[in-house]
Amino acid sequence: MRDLPLGLTAALTAAAAALTACGGGTDPEAGEMTVFAAASLTDAFEELAAEFEARHPGTEVVLNFAGSSELAAQINAGAPADVFAAADTATMGQVVEGEGLNDEWAAEHGEDGAVFATNALRIAVPADDPAGIEDLDDLAGADVSVALCADEVPCGAATAAALEAAGLDITPVTYEGDVRAVLTKVELGEVDAGLVYATDVRAAGEGVTGISFPEAEEAVNAYPIGLLADAPRPGPAADWIDLVLSQDGAAVLAEAGFGAP
Repeated sequence: MRDLPLGLTAALTAAAAALTACGGGTDPEAGEMTVFAAASLTDAFEELAAEFEARHPGTEVVLNFAGSSELAAQINAGAPADVFAAADTATMGQVVEGEGLNDEWAAEHGEDGAVFATNALRIAVPADDPAGIEDLDDLAGADVSVALCADEVPCGAATAAALEAAGLDITPVTYEGDVRAVLTKVELGEVDAGLVYATDVRAAGEGVTGISFPEAEEAVNAYPIGLLADAPRPGPAADWIDLVLSQDGAAVLAEAGFGAP
């Protein structure tokens, strides 16, 4: 290689240093990538985020957990996010009709997102079950305090479907904005029971007891994930979704109690 004049060499060195200082020399894939996800995905996605960051040094996964309907409203209002993972297909549909999914990604994975897991309801009671709850009918007792998800969130819609299948009318003492809030009420002993997902019962460990009931099979939720149309970081976001959809992702989700799609 031909040697450059000393003055030109110095100028190029200074220019390179300036580019590095302003970020020109950094990994273009580095930085924050934001995932909006249903509250019931908290434990599984936190584990997957640690795995993703280990595989992609310099990229930080920012997780925003809440009720799916609340997250969908935030996205459609313009909140910056790369990925949305909802607790049911209806809520993903709100985003598809609003903000929309990345066209290229949707052409490959589906216009309504890719379903990656399923989840079913369980009755959650404090570990010592002071009210002696044994089945869904017991929740209709006049002296039983119950927490349910609000109707507009996926766990609330699933609850309504299960209660309709059982022919029950339950009046809760509180409606909560996401399923983890219902779980917290049970864990703290503030209510005798709550309807949550199987994954939430598992996440609580010995803090609660889960009770299955036949009507839960009438309200199994499918969880879709999608790359958002205006994702600030579409490259890392697509890689994140690939991890969720991979065998490694499926193993983490299964360990958390999710069913296969």
